[in-house]
Amino acid sequence: MPVVTFLPSGRSANVPVGTSLLDAAVAAGITLSAPCGGEGVCGECRVQVASGAVQCVARGCLSPGEVAQNWVLSCSSRVTGDASILVPAEQAVGAAQIVTAGKQAGSPLPGHGFGAGEPVVVKQAVKVPMPVLGQSQSDFERLVRALRGDGGPEDPRAGIEVFRDLAGALRASDGNVTVSMTAATETAPSEIVRIEAGDTTGQAVGLAIDVGTTTCAVSLVDLIRGHVLGTAADYNGQLARGADVISRINFARTPERLAELRGLVLETINRLIDRLCSHHAVVREHIDNAAVAGNTTMIHLLLGLNPDFIRLEPYTPTVNRTPPLRGGEVGLAMNPAGVVLFAPSVGSYVGGDITAGLLTTALARPGDEVRLFLDIGTNGEVVVGNGEWLMACAASAGPAFEGSVVRCGMRASEGAIERVRIDVTTGEVIINVIGGGRPRGICGSGMIDLLAELWQAKLLDPAGKLNPLVGSERIRPAEGASRNMAYTVVPARDSATGEAITLDERDIQNLLRTKAAVYSACGIMLKSVGLGFDAIREVYVAGGFGRFLDLEKSIRIGLLPDLPLDRFTYLGNSALSGATAMLCRADARENVVGLASRITYLELNVDPAYMGEYTAALFLPHTDLDRFPTVKAALAARADRPMGESNVSSSL
Repeated sequence: MPVVTFLPSGRSANVPVGTSLLDAAVAAGITLSAPCGGEGVCGECRVQVASGAVQCVARGCLSPGEVAQNWVLSCSSRVTGDASILVPAEQAVGAAQIVTAGKQAGSPLPGHGFGAGEPVVVKQAVKVPMPVLGQSQSDFERLVRALRGDGGPEDPRAGIEVFRDLAGALRASDGNVTVSMTAATETAPSEIVRIEAGDTTGQAVGLAIDVGTTTCAVSLVDLIRGHVLGTAADYNGQLARGADVISRINFARTPERLAELRGLVLETINRLIDRLCSHHAVVREHIDNAAVAGNTTMIHLLLGLNPDFIRLEPYTPTVNRTPPLRGGEVGLAMNPAGVVLFAPSVGSYVGGDITAGLLTTALARPGDEVRLFLDIGTNGEVVVGNGEWLMACAASAGPAFEGSVVRCGMRASEGAIERVRIDVTTGEVIINVIGGGRPRGICGSGMIDLLAELWQAKLLDPAGKLNPLVGSERIRPAEGASRNMAYTVVPARDSATGEAITLDERDIQNLLRTKAAVYSACGIMLKSVGLGFDAIREVYVAGGFGRFLDLEKSIRIGLLPDLPLDRFTYLGNSALSGATAMLCRADARENVVGLASRITYLELNVDPAYMGEYTAALFLPHTDLDRFPTVKAALAARADRPMGESNVSSSL
């Protein structure tokens, strides 16, 4: 078989003729970013053929200059013989700016803890009489009798691992052991999941896990004292196989690729668990409890369930309410017999990350005031209602604000432009870069800033077209496309890559589609219950991306409704906070199931009114300017103010 070598790492793999370079990279242990899931439409998996035999099937995302220099798309290029492939430096991802903190679910207790834990698996210390000659009772029979006599379960069951550990634990501690077990229910007896020598009831930790499309976060929680010991987060390893849920579903069309995606997310989560356990001196096999929140597709991929029917009408997942599973079944780095809980989903595109997140809001408590919950990330989910009724939908936001489908876009990591301001008098562009130094690209919060600033400076019209007539040196035709104008944010001489950082009109249209999807989803749900935005008492903005939004600029472009700023509340990582509450508290576990039951799921794909709302929102800020009174007033104030052209430099 041909040998494909990837430079500069020197890693190589033997692969059959016809293998894509993307799959060859996987075989060589190289991660290439393919946000579109290998469909050949994003151009971000591009590599350069240094030597050898490669057949390039599609080059649509490449410029003529790149084609002439042997650049190819790894997803649509096939190996025909030995080859050496150069992986560009921009494929490397800098340190992530990932939000892990979130508003605590429910009423905070003194010390900001969750109170004494009420996990599913609890511990009980018990003294078991040692065997004596002439008695025929087994170790397990004596254990059960001792538990029963100490107020424990009547007839618990146990698995093979408990039986294997039992004899040694009893004799190592003269019969003093600690039993970890589930409580008996009406349908199932108590089950012993672990046994330890001695009294360890003062030590119990659990895992709260947020499985996000872009990032994964894990908290290690002290279940005795009811507080978080530590949290770790990283990019979801599946990002290399698709930036959003649809591209992941498309990638997972074969059993092998589904298994690959499951392996990638488990590798990410388990690496975070190992990091936390090492830092806090916890033996991971002693973790008996875990709670997981994630959108419907991510849970399917985590469990190795076929996600294909989520995207196909009538949009049906395999399961919405995943029953408790064992750590070994899921593949988590914990006690294989430990219990893993899952926040319930509502539908194909409103998952357990949303129901868990709602636990952190007033929507989880009785009340008449209407509130709006927004999770703006790779996917856009919206919930509206009060303590009596709830309605939810998912907006097809896409990954634009996560850095994909925008040529100079990137995730919020080192080197990303996160803030932009344009001086309307001088034309000077002032930027903030994550980590400082020269920028490599622009992330979602920077894109929103840039759209708002371009429009405020009269460089952009409401339809998203740049105005070359203002005479700004920054507005020029995009490379290879005379009718597609581009705005230079940072010239090539000032960037970390040696290439200019630009935003062109195609990028702008992608951003307008994303913001229109979110705003119109809010509007259509309110309209369906006869309400307007003025009825909203509070707007909750959840998710890592939402944490970095500039509210005023988000309103200015029409992403968020034009409401007083004091009505907006940042939640941070509400999914992780909700999972932590589920892990620790019985009332939270009961409440999240009730929330899922109360939510009416609105499928926008089949709502005939949605397209009208969406189309009207494809402008800055909207075709109906009366919906944005503060923006309308700002436009009137700027009407006679010219845009200066004397200084077009970039300030880093």
